[in-house]
Amino acid sequence: MKNFRLWMFLVAVPLSGFAQDLKGDAPIPFDPAVKTGKLKNGLTYYIRKNAKPENKVDLRLVINAGSILEEDDQQGLAHFMEHMCFNGTKRFPKNALVDYLQSIGVKFGQHLNAYTSFDETVYFLPIPSDSPEKVEKGFQILEDWAFNAVLTPEEIDKERGVVLEEYRLGLGADDRMTKRFMPKMMYQSHYANRLPIGQKEILENFKYDKLIKFYKDWYRPDLMAVIVVGDIDVAEMEKKIKDHFGSYQNPKKEKPRKIYDVPNHKETFVSVESDKEASYAQVQLLYKDYTMPKTLVTINDFKQYIAKGLFSTMLNNRLQELTHSANPPFTFGYTYHGETWARTKEAYQSFAMTQENKQLDALKVLVEENERVKKFGFTEGELERAKTEWLAGMENAYNDRDKTESERFVSEYQGHFLTKEPTPGIEWTFNAMQKMLPQVSLADVNGLVKDYIKNDNRVVIFTGPEKDGLKKPTESEVLAVLNKGGENITAYEDVAVASSLLRKDIKAGNITKKEKNDKLGTTTLTLSNGVKVTYKKTDFKNDEVIMEGISFGGSNLYSNDDIKKVQFAQGALAEAGFSGLKLNDINKFMTGKLASARPYIGSVTEGFRGSATPKDMEYMFQMVHAYFTDLNLDKEAYEGFKQKQSAFYANMASEPSYYFQQEFYGYLYKDNPRFNGFIPTEKTWAETDYQLAYNKYKERFANAGDFEFYFVGNIDDKAIEEYSAKYLASLPSTGVKEKATDLGYRMLKGEHKKVVNKGTDPKSNVTIMYYGDATYSPKEALAMQALGEILTIKLIEELRENESGVYGVNARGSMGKVPNGSYNFNISFPCGPDNAEKLTESALRELQKIIDNGPEAKDLAKYKEGELLDYKKDIKENNYWLSYFTRAYTNGTSAEEIFKVEEKINALTAKEVQDVAKKYLTKDKVIGMLMPEQH
Repeated sequence: MKNFRLWMFLVAVPLSGFAQDLKGDAPIPFDPAVKTGKLKNGLTYYIRKNAKPENKVDLRLVINAGSILEEDDQQGLAHFMEHMCFNGTKRFPKNALVDYLQSIGVKFGQHLNAYTSFDETVYFLPIPSDSPEKVEKGFQILEDWAFNAVLTPEEIDKERGVVLEEYRLGLGADDRMTKRFMPKMMYQSHYANRLPIGQKEILENFKYDKLIKFYKDWYRPDLMAVIVVGDIDVAEMEKKIKDHFGSYQNPKKEKPRKIYDVPNHKETFVSVESDKEASYAQVQLLYKDYTMPKTLVTINDFKQYIAKGLFSTMLNNRLQELTHSANPPFTFGYTYHGETWARTKEAYQSFAMTQENKQLDALKVLVEENERVKKFGFTEGELERAKTEWLAGMENAYNDRDKTESERFVSEYQGHFLTKEPTPGIEWTFNAMQKMLPQVSLADVNGLVKDYIKNDNRVVIFTGPEKDGLKKPTESEVLAVLNKGGENITAYEDVAVASSLLRKDIKAGNITKKEKNDKLGTTTLTLSNGVKVTYKKTDFKNDEVIMEGISFGGSNLYSNDDIKKVQFAQGALAEAGFSGLKLNDINKFMTGKLASARPYIGSVTEGFRGSATPKDMEYMFQMVHAYFTDLNLDKEAYEGFKQKQSAFYANMASEPSYYFQQEFYGYLYKDNPRFNGFIPTEKTWAETDYQLAYNKYKERFANAGDFEFYFVGNIDDKAIEEYSAKYLASLPSTGVKEKATDLGYRMLKGEHKKVVNKGTDPKSNVTIMYYGDATYSPKEALAMQALGEILTIKLIEELRENESGVYGVNARGSMGKVPNGSYNFNISFPCGPDNAEKLTESALRELQKIIDNGPEAKDLAKYKEGELLDYKKDIKENNYWLSYFTRAYTNGTSAEEIFKVEEKINALTAKEVQDVAKKYLTKDKVIGMLMPEQH
């Protein structure tokens, strides 16, 4: 039950009087904070007042109908219908809908969106609720989507090109392999023949009445839900739902909304698929349930749900331990009991990503771990850790119950409508979890495996690369692993948990200065070793503290030879653990403690990023201290990391888009002796020096004195002062302050075009780039960013809506200050190979219009509304503040500029946007094109 799993993130206002006795057959209650009802025509609605974010309402239209209901000659039309709803309705003809929403700050694709799956079609409409007119328009849009889409032959034919471009995007190795294994995975099921994207021939040639018929058959009140969550008046929203949706009737001869099952089978089906463009190898093992999923209704169902979750947590902890071993059997693996491709069939599923020649070995490990549980069960220690982990996550959500974003509630109510997932709210759930977790015994959890593991209704899927010299596993080999995988196994040994994250005595330093900035609401502590700690107390989340520590330096201080030797080993450094503890030891110790910190080394900075709950904040400080002073040197851990990375990257260049990136940027950086590719190869692994990477890390973190740490969240003054003095002021310091170093290397200058041929599908990608050195200007940086957003609006109108040549297109502009002043502007889009040149010309023509005439006033206004809407939301989020602090540090600017964002956006003129376009985008450009091999 996917949304029920998300309860630990979902919220309700406190219930009055929690049931003292959770009796087994008593029903799971429905959250009383939600106003729900059903109109006479059968339409269901959910309404909830929630003021995070303020002045915003999330509207959602959910249709309990998707591609599974298509007739043979309608394949792909459920998804096509979703597209048509954005292409003109009764009240909003042609592009008026997107145009209006952009004018009030709703960005197409980013805010405004939809999806179609086998069983449902869902429309997302988040809008400002700061005026009655906007809310009314929002309901008009929902109503029009539901009942008043304009399906004219002209508009349908225009949209064919866009949908076919989305179809084209999905082509490739994964698509080819999926179509081959689906008949076995979804054996004799309608699901195997109704992939939502549909059939190309039908999308190209369907008669208009087929789409109209789908709309009339399935877009009807009794299959719909309207969900409204936000900063609204509940009674007013209920009236709007009745006014906008109450008058519509279901068809007189309505088609039954059929439920399609997935038949059981005695055989074990094996599908070993490979493809020359596959970039990684995977293993899937499914034991399908015999019966349809059971809706969670009673307290006993809830207890069973908890037991299943604990089972998955414990087994996944074991699989994670294996991935951190010296010889990991896979890059990562996990297991769970839940939904398959079909809503009507759940399965016990194990999954792994592995090296290309170790699929059988990975399957053997998955089978063995399942059998180990079947034969010996879990241990009491594992169960207690899993319970602690669950309760910690639940407590975290409970503590933030009044800070939950509206979109999370909306998703929960969607699940309730579509699959009757329980919706009791966090207050009830947290109390129930506290009472019921102790009642779930080891026998309850261990007993589940007998129903999970079976000898029939099984499916094994291998997908991976195909190339000379690589032997493809056979079906008989796969079956042999299944039948013998449980032999000679022993019980799991639960190793003792560490007692501390630190093993060395700490000599605390002290705070030498404390300064407050009342405007920013920050306090800055200067520590005795030179470290600076700036923190901002917020009430955006009750149970969150986030952190970044940053210092100038980075890998630009390494020699050209050294950077090539350490580039791909840097990711392995933290994998070795610290304080003599391996990652598995650290993970066990941290069970139930919500805190983390990880080091990083960038090109011009090094530092730490972390997060914690207020009560676990000390562990985050301890991790920073340990990574600074006591990082392990563990060559076994490095070899394990290298194996996992090799499995992930070994065939990445087989995938055309990755190959294009590698070749294109290799061409642009050909004069840069430090460029070593994005993907490690056998050659670069052979040149990699883990010991040198470790030494360089120690060098980068030998001097804490030039670090500044920023903390944002629900921070206790006394606690952060104590932890800063103990764990940060005690760090080594040399008194040296490093600066960002510009090595002078740049991408290729001049006008260039690079065409890369890769892939068999008729797919292309176009990248148009302008870049170079520039004197950084905050005003120009804003204008450049605005230019990217405005041009994106124009490119969507021209390349997608008018020419039907792309599914998506993006333009992005930015300026940088560190380590050198620079500008960068990028236009990119996927398309058909035959259209690549024409669409490139169209894109450049739209840019030239802005260069010649400046942006249209309405487009500049759309940009401003969108940015202001985002800013009003962002300014009340911890992450936004933290990123602003670190950016101010890097750029040497004042963080108080955060209060001028609205003013600067409002002051931006069309001439300023035109000026940066003229100044920077009339010079040299580079065009990169990915084309198929046969084109």
